[in-house]
Amino acid sequence: MMGSKNKGGTIMEVGADGVAVITIINPPVNSLSFDVFQSLKESYDEALQRDDVKAIVVTGANGKFSGGFDITTFGGIQKGNVEQPKPGYISVEVLSDILEAARKPSVAAIDGLALGGGLEVAMACHARISTPTAQLGLPELQLGLIPGLGGTQRLPRLVGLTKSLEMMLTSKPVKGKEALGLGLVDAVVSSHELVNTARRCALDIFARRKPWVASLYKTDKIEALGEAREILNFARAQAQKRAPNLEYPLVCIDVIEEGIVAGPKAALWKEAEASKGLVKSDTCKSLIHLFFAQRGTSKIPGITDRGLVPRQVKKVAILGGGLMGSGIATALILSNYTVILKEVNEKFLEAGIGRVKANLQSRVKKGKMTEEKFEKTISLLRGVLDYESFRDVDMVMEAVIENISLKQQIFADLEKYCPPHCILASNTSTIDLNLIGERTKFQDRIVGAHFFSPAHVMPLLEIVRTKQTSSQIIVDLLNVAKKIKKTPIVVGNCTGFAVNRMFFPYTQASLFLAERGTDVYRIDQVITKFGMPIGPFRLADLVGFGVALATGMQFVENFPERTYKSMLIPIMQEDNRAGETTRKGFYLYDNSRKANPDPELKKYIEKSRSVSGVAVEPKFVKLSEKDIVEMIFFPVVNEACRVFAEGIAVKAADLDIAAVMGMGFPPYRLVCNLVKVFINSCTTFSSISCKSPLGAVVEI
Repeated sequence: MMGSKNKGGTIMEVGADGVAVITIINPPVNSLSFDVFQSLKESYDEALQRDDVKAIVVTGANGKFSGGFDITTFGGIQKGNVEQPKPGYISVEVLSDILEAARKPSVAAIDGLALGGGLEVAMACHARISTPTAQLGLPELQLGLIPGLGGTQRLPRLVGLTKSLEMMLTSKPVKGKEALGLGLVDAVVSSHELVNTARRCALDIFARRKPWVASLYKTDKIEALGEAREILNFARAQAQKRAPNLEYPLVCIDVIEEGIVAGPKAALWKEAEASKGLVKSDTCKSLIHLFFAQRGTSKIPGITDRGLVPRQVKKVAILGGGLMGSGIATALILSNYTVILKEVNEKFLEAGIGRVKANLQSRVKKGKMTEEKFEKTISLLRGVLDYESFRDVDMVMEAVIENISLKQQIFADLEKYCPPHCILASNTSTIDLNLIGERTKFQDRIVGAHFFSPAHVMPLLEIVRTKQTSSQIIVDLLNVAKKIKKTPIVVGNCTGFAVNRMFFPYTQASLFLAERGTDVYRIDQVITKFGMPIGPFRLADLVGFGVALATGMQFVENFPERTYKSMLIPIMQEDNRAGETTRKGFYLYDNSRKANPDPELKKYIEKSRSVSGVAVEPKFVKLSEKDIVEMIFFPVVNEACRVFAEGIAVKAADLDIAAVMGMGFPPYRLVCNLVKVFINSCTTFSSISCKSPLGAVVEI
């Protein structure tokens, strides 16, 4: 019954008790494929025909039920390499008409994972037995899809409309214990009892000692039509508020509603048609591309394919206990690293340790950490004022202010005190690592470890290598990234590296527009509507004008031919405006840090125009939303082209990860994907060049 080696299948064993156990086999997570479903259908056909089979148990090999449909299949459909079966073949003809309508009962025995299509198979069975820690969920919306194998109909009927909407729209799974309380599973048992319990349950259903339930037709948890529509309309409003640019959450809600209004069988066909359309949408293509891009960032040609084994990093020293240093310390102790935090005086050290404690206490308040765990975690942190404790550290993370001479002195000192194997890492966001290590003898140990603020929350770690950085150091740092649950991208050394290098035109293009008459607050509004978490001016306030100017100067010095030298931020800073920290920047901030437009901003813009010799241009005052988006983001795409052309990024897909995880770029709009323009795939490079105020497109 097994399919081809790569696409998986099922095997069936019939016991003396008359129960056929059908096991899904497709390592590593028993993902589903067309071959698996064909094999499942054949196993069911055989079980239904055999006189010695009374009931059926469906399970997965090696402690995993099924992680869901193989995502590579969706990519194959999008590229035309995989033929898509007719709509409804799996959801209606296999799962509904064969599994659920079978004259012999079936029970799903769930361990490990039952996600996406895996859970949809389980819900088509007549009962479900789970282990306490098994994860059950429908995460399809993360890929721009909807549950397409009956999940939109069966989940609401098993757990209720409100909970099913939450599970589908947020893609959050539940564990077996919670699933029992919801009614998603019928019993929870240990792993070693799972299959035998499922066998007994299947026989009890066969003997009518337990109810024979087709979940597609359950109605006891579905509200009356009027109340159901209120719940669905509220969910629509929330979905549109959270993601106004996305269609697929609304499609999911529409399909759920179809089942309540027209009946579940009719809704299965609507679900199938909707799924067929969504899988070929640009949004789905973007999100699937990103899914694989994220999993490919730690594969570095010439480094990770050499058989190097990561060395063990146990003790880490951090220089600087500011927002970034304390965030890095938090991330490390949360993953059980021993951390030494060095500061220049007692006052700064106390403040740095206080920030780490506050980060952990925030987790306690949210119920993500117990007080006992807090005490155990904070005990891994020790504060010092000198380098004496650095003699046995495995890695140092420098996280001081962006001052070249200060960093050079620090790295020269580190070489004196740290052991020869110690990794010397800098968290600099823009400064060339060759400059930082200028006074250091052993430059093969120097590497960039650029975290994004807040470091214990943001998922990206930019690992920067110079031409001298050893491959072993990169492998070691990739392993640290994995342990602290960061997605790493390995990039080359240049001013700004990948993320900040790509996005330095983002702020500059915004200043360019503002000084020529485009309203600052309209720019931010348009950019957030496009999908960014905050606009460029709100971002400048959040980062702080000091950091913005320090990093901006690096780009002015290194890329003078394509930088826009606005005086707006320096003029505002002269008047004691530094952003959110001073409660005055491009916005005014109240006690709750809520940003409000400032009527006085106009006078600073006018002064900046006067200093720079720039005048208001009518065409910039009346720019359309599309023009604003293009004029701000096309320079970013231009710079992404340069970063890739110069070999700073090994893979174009790494730049998508950099933009999404480092800057909050909307994941459903591709940035690079080999320089595919995210706004409209038919936009040409010549039109980009015309729109961009900061340099022409690079030909690569």
